Amino acid sequence: MATTLNKTLLDLSKLEPLDGNNYKRWSQIFLIFFEQLEVDYVLFNDPPADIVADNSNFANIVVADDATKKKFEKDNKAVRGHLLNHMTSPLFDLFINYKSAKVTWDSLEKKYGADDAGKNKYVVGKWIKFQMVEDKPIMEQVHEYEILIADVLNEGMEMCEILQANVVLEKFPPSWNDYRNQLKHKKKKLNSSRADQSHED
Repeated sequence: MATTLNKTLLDLSKLEPLDGNNYKRWSQIFLIFFEQLEVDYVLFNDPPADIVADNSNFANIVVADDATKKKFEKDNKAVRGHLLNHMTSPLFDLFINYKSAKVTWDSLEKKYGADDAGKNKYVVGKWIKFQMVEDKPIMEQVHEYEILIADVLNEGMEMCEILQANVVLEKFPPSWNDYRNQLKHKKKKLNSSRADQSHED
């Protein structure tokens, strides 16, 4: 059972540490990850309180509550640890004294969740600056580009597919110049033949 669960968990090893600008994607990935572990409840709930009851089942209620509290404490430590381990050093130093994962999560949302202009600038900047290199598999880099496009679109900015395709051609490394030129040439021929057709009509 544990092996099956591990295979489905998100891989956090390539997740960029939170620096404040990449909060939206960072928080969404962590939320999915914590949902998979079934510990996301500690982000939205306060620690369970003691239960007091005047009846014969009092002892059983206390035992059950102790188990609930222990589970919450364990899950809170795990979630808090994951959050802190995926922050840049300045943010780690800022949040290390927060013992509650919920307080940490709420504080991050308050601090970075509302800065739409900053996030827009960040994701567009990453998309513009991205450039493929020679020493990495091309399809892996195309996938990275697709993620950057998804980040831009997730911020509510519109970008037509033609622009996306044209820009990715310019991102190819120098060794792909011939391939890029062939694609551009084919596009020109297609566009001119369509123009001729519409002219004849």
